[in-house]
Amino acid sequence: MSNNEMERGLKSRHVSMIAIGGAIGTGLFVATGGVISQAGPGGALVAYLIIGVMLYFLMNSIGELATFYPVSGAFSAFSTRFIDPSVGFAVGWLYLLIGVLVSAVDIIVAANVITFWEPMQFISPFGWSMIFFLIIVLLNVFTVTLYGEAEYWLSLIKVVTIFVFIVFGVLMIFGILGGETYGFKNYTVGEAPFVGGMAGFFSVLLIAGFSVGGTEVVAVTAGESDEPEKSMPKAVKQVFWRILIFYIGSIAVIAAIIPYTDPMLLNESGSVNQSPFTIVFDRIGIAFAASVINAVILTALLSASNSMLYTASRMLFSLSNNGHAPAFLGKISHRTRSPLSAIITIIIAIFSIIIFSQFKENAIFFLLELVGSLVIAVWGSNVWAQIRLRRAIKVQGKNIDDVLPFKGKGYPFGTVIVVLALLLLFLGGSVNSFLSLDFKGVFSHFLPFILFALAIFIHKAVTGSKKVKLEDIDLERKRKA
Repeated sequence: MSNNEMERGLKSRHVSMIAIGGAIGTGLFVATGGVISQAGPGGALVAYLIIGVMLYFLMNSIGELATFYPVSGAFSAFSTRFIDPSVGFAVGWLYLLIGVLVSAVDIIVAANVITFWEPMQFISPFGWSMIFFLIIVLLNVFTVTLYGEAEYWLSLIKVVTIFVFIVFGVLMIFGILGGETYGFKNYTVGEAPFVGGMAGFFSVLLIAGFSVGGTEVVAVTAGESDEPEKSMPKAVKQVFWRILIFYIGSIAVIAAIIPYTDPMLLNESGSVNQSPFTIVFDRIGIAFAASVINAVILTALLSASNSMLYTASRMLFSLSNNGHAPAFLGKISHRTRSPLSAIITIIIAIFSIIIFSQFKENAIFFLLELVGSLVIAVWGSNVWAQIRLRRAIKVQGKNIDDVLPFKGKGYPFGTVIVVLALLLLFLGGSVNSFLSLDFKGVFSHFLPFILFALAIFIHKAVTGSKKVKLEDIDLERKRKA
């Protein structure tokens, strides 16, 4: 191992579970009831199936790039190498901002979640924030293997819970558990299976699209994976099928057991007592169902915070290596074989946000909501980079089998599907505002993307960077940190 290379301490099982855990969060455990309530069981299932297809081709695109160019801070590096340094600059810094905000917000929310149990209320939410923050810091400042192990077990808790939920739910549907045979009568109750018309379906499609955000994190782990040629393709395949089964399976079970007309499904308060998972476990007769789900939600939040701190630090490291951030942030610690300077910088940023939230909590959540939709731009940049890589191979007269160790399935047909889905998500958030002539709402929706374009323009104006020519794209495969 050279002095400028990070430890490749992430095993294939770490990479696969990190990718799966990245898309399983509080949205699945708390918000799925509202999804069924808005669009009915049919609308919810179709929405997640559509997003599932998009996710399959998106993950293949990401897997192709990450296997060819296994580098930490992948999204910024892909754009810099295959598109334009200015795009890499904008993608990197804005995704880093998302990572820092998500990590801090998840710690803040986790501190409130743990006070669900009265014995835990002897420490204030801020006190719990500091405890959780310290835990996340300790998991990241030592070896990457420690981070990988922690993320593996935290994600496994979520996966096992969902698996048990689906199995028990199926047994309830057929009357083997719970003392009542539910069958599928709730799929046709009232206006079901499709409720709320196109407006209801479209709003759920947007929720489904953003709920799988986090799966892209797997690309960042490639730089510290021991065998990216094997772990990346494996993770791509497993992520799609498992995420699809978990989301579709959970929604199918919930919709069969709880009618979409049940007011508890809306869960407007976000209470764990009204989580559809809690309701179903309650009906099975599992004692302390709410406590079980609350514990899982707590691990989901800590897992997400842990993952985002890791991702943001590697993104900062990559930005430094590409000349988009100060050089000292691209140094590798000889002791931990990790980018310790970048990690410490991100830790300070997260700590500052947690402290600031004590005075302006609403501002933090507003900022996260503002930039959160930029994950669409990150996904789009990956697809764009894949298209540029494929075109460069053709222009330079190379054999694609010699250049790419893993070829994403479905290209170019799958790429078209992803682009159309991203355009739908991009425009969809402004439809209601536009129809109601709420131009302030339309502007708020497009503001993050305006800032994204502005970052590209300013960087280009300052540095004079130009789009990388297809004939100049480096097609030499490099394994680097």
